[in-house]
Amino acid sequence: MQFHSPQGQPVPNWTPPPHPRGLVLSGRLVRIEPLEADAHAASLHAAFSGDDALWDFMPYGPFSSASAYHRWVKEHQGRADPVFFALCAADTGHALGVASYLRITPEAGSIEVGNICLSAALQRTPAATEAMVLMMGWAFGAGYRRYEWKCNALNLPSRRAAQRLGFSFEGIFRNHMVVKGRNRDTAWFSVIDSEWPALQEAFKAWLSAANFDETGQQRERLSDLSRLVRAASDPGLERA
Repeated sequence: MQFHSPQGQPVPNWTPPPHPRGLVLSGRLVRIEPLEADAHAASLHAAFSGDDALWDFMPYGPFSSASAYHRWVKEHQGRADPVFFALCAADTGHALGVASYLRITPEAGSIEVGNICLSAALQRTPAATEAMVLMMGWAFGAGYRRYEWKCNALNLPSRRAAQRLGFSFEGIFRNHMVVKGRNRDTAWFSVIDSEWPALQEAFKAWLSAANFDETGQQRERLSDLSRLVRAASDPGLERA
């Protein structure tokens, strides 16, 4: 085809990647499996209980009872988009968190990770990082070209997590949503396929047992490793 204006780089032999429905991913510390009410809801509600702040930036929750959370999971399990997963401890099998793929667009090669809710037992642990690495790795291994992270612009912990995981800041969408009756400006981040090999090496180095001392403290920070890959940092964090 003949073009008369500048065009993007060709994407030869493009084939849309598969949908992630039914996916199971296993790591050294965590197992990721499709979220199911009967299998996971009770364990998750117990893990989440006592910390209603977990739901501050979610479009749903908090849940008043285990049965209310069970009903919510029942209504959302098995959907094509979002596809929800339980994040389970590899050693005990206990579900300690939730994440999903969403805005799944195979024809464009784009997929987002979101609906991330981590219990206190999972927050700031290598297992939590491994879960995010497994999900990102599956997406690029399956052939997706763009991996997205979006969050409320006021959610600074989420913005820091995105940057730590190597996502590049792309900007703020103003007045993007109304969530729980309040305005939401949305911060956008992404990793693209050409960045994945270097990020994969950074994750491998950080998750290595050699990177942690006898007390479990990290020797090298993941943010220092991923900073070399990010195309753009989040300026909002520098001012926070």
